[in-house]
Order: sequence, then C-alpha cells, then structure tokens
Amino acid sequence: MTETDGTPAFDLITFGRIGVDIYPLQDGVGLEEVQTFGKYLGGSATNVAIAAARHGLRSAVITGTGNDPFGRYAHLELKRLGVDDRFVKTVPELNTPVTFCEIFPPDDFPLYFYREPIAPDLTITPEDLDLDEISSARIFWATVTGLSREPSRAAHHVAWDARGRRPLTVLDLDYRPMFWASPEAATAEVGRALEQVTVAVGNREECAIAVGETDPHRAADALLERGVELAVVKQGPRGVLAKTQEETVEVPPFAVQVVNGLGAGDGFGGALCHGLLQGWDLRRIIRFANVAGAIVASRRECSTAMPTTAEVDELIKEADGVRV
Repeated sequence: MTETDGTPAFDLITFGRIGVDIYPLQDGVGLEEVQTFGKYLGGSATNVAIAAARHGLRSAVITGTGNDPFGRYAHLELKRLGVDDRFVKTVPELNTPVTFCEIFPPDDFPLYFYREPIAPDLTITPEDLDLDEISSARIFWATVTGLSREPSRAAHHVAWDARGRRPLTVLDLDYRPMFWASPEAATAEVGRALEQVTVAVGNREECAIAVGETDPHRAADALLERGVELAVVKQGPRGVLAKTQEETVEVPPFAVQVVNGLGAGDGFGGALCHGLLQGWDLRRIIRFANVAGAIVASRRECSTAMPTTAEVDELIKEADGVRV
C-alpha cells in the first residue's frame, strides 16, 4: 500500500543484512576466553531502520531469515523496536545468520560472520520486492553487501530501476571483504550501483573500493562526478566530510568513551535519514548524525543502542553549553 490508496509511504525502506549479534560481555579478551554473551538483533540495514525508527520515522527493512528460533526472534525484535517486518522473507532451508565480535576498546572490534552457504538476505529475488512501496518511500537505503551475490544483486537493480534515481536513494558503501571474491569484483559492482543512487555514505577504505580514492575530498569529488548529489565520507578521528556540488561541510568528531564502535555507522545512518527528511541545513544534519553515531559507540550492543532524537539533542545542547 502506498500514498495512492490513502496509506502514507514509508519514510525509509532499507535493503540488506539481518542477523543475530552474539556479543561478549567481557572486554579485552578473545572469544576463546569469553564466558558470557549478550544476544541482540543486528545487520547493517536492519540497524539503520531501527535507528531511524528511534527518531520517529516509519521504517521497514527488506531482508530474509531462516525458519528457526533466531528468525522468530528477529521478527519479534523488529516489531518491538518499531520497524515494519512485512518485507522480511522466510527461507526454510537456511539458518538465520549469527555474528560474533571481540571487543578491544577503543578501536579494535573483530567480526566473525556465520552466513554460509548463503545468508537468507542474499536470496531476495526481484519477485520478492514490492516495487510500489520502494518507489514511493521517501528514502530507499541499500548496502554494498547486497551486491555480493545473486539473486540479491539483481533484486537491487530492479529496485533502483523502480526508483528511477529518485532523490534520497542512498548507497551505504559498507564494504566487507569476506563477502567478495576480490576487491576488483566489489569495485565493479559498486561502480554500477553508483549510477543508480543520489546519496553515497562510506568511510575512507570503502571510498577506495568505490572510486579508488582515500583522500576524503578527492573521494567525495569522485562520488559527485558519478552523479551522486550528496557524498558523505566518514574520517574516523577526523570527523565527517559531506559534499554537494554547492557546499562542503566538515564536522569534527564527538568525543565519547568508546565501548564498541561497530554500530556507530548505522546510528549515523538512521540519524542522517532523519535530518534529511527534516530539511535541515547540511551542517546541522551531519552534526546530528555524528553525535548519534558517537552515542552508539559508547554502548555495547548495536540495535538497542540507537538513541532517540531527544538524547542526541541533549548532548548537542550540553556541548554547545561547554563552548559558550
């Protein structure tokens, strides 16, 4: 259902990974020494949808799970966290993926994905898609991981064709080398995808795969040359750079005590979506998203760590008060 039948379009539809994060409750030791774990909903596209829902956006995720307890947990958590699960496909012959990490603050968080022989989210076909909802969504957010295998790759291009490069068609450059045969294969597919989107978001390493540039300004310019309208380059300890054809904004990092940096980019993404839909100026959008990501980095889990708008606003006010 869409705007045409009286039901509002989704503010955000994401397309990509879902799974269960099994994260250690002890820091600074390898998994072989960890005694206890926490269970959380995870997957980048899923986390972005959850982060956006925390800001009041009507969000959904296109993905897939197995017909197993973790799959049922994923549906329950999506609903509990405010994300519509109608586009979550069940694949009975596959298991819902799980992901383990190790936590070595402040900047070392190794990930271990269990997604073989193929993850359910990579089995989404063009026929599984609701193209009316995708084309009418105010923001459509996809990730590079979804391009790593068929039939997911074909489904992404069918979705983008339905959008017709509509504004706020976002590609998260989210490059994970373990999902690709080679960096060259990823570069080729990302190049095709950039012709379909209007916003690109990634860190310096991901920009190197996308456009062959690690310098943030050159990377942003290269993305704009591909027809992207907004390029966002995350620079780690140097903050965030955002560029359009008319404007360049750089926002410094927001200092927090880092617990687990893995979900920060997804918190940034959901907050970015909120700011874009609010029509804020670019500097305000990027600063808001940067603070949201920092809040997530200060917490252990990802999905349930996503902050509310009020939490982000409060930290910004406190920071402004310190400067005054």
